Amino acid sequence: MLYSIYATIMSRQTEVPVYNRVEAIRSAQGLSRQQLADAVGVHYQTIGYLERGEYSPSLSLALRISATLDADIQNIFSIKPFRKGL
Repeated sequence: MLYSIYATIMSRQTEVPVYNRVEAIRSAQGLSRQQLADAVGVHYQTIGYLERGEYSPSLSLALRISATLDADIQNIFSIKPFRKGL
């Protein structure tokens, strides 16, 4: 019973969007979506979904992207929109 109440309450909460600068940083470093995808172990379409804001990364993927782009994770991902530009 407790599980079903918890699941019902949790399912009503809207997911907080995760904003990112993956495309801007990747492009500035001269990497293609395919190159970044290969480096972090995902399909290149995953990077596209991520860049368009259609997909929020797992913590593990966000950390791998951060390490690959050699940028602090908070400079790549945020729950608040980024200002324009890097």
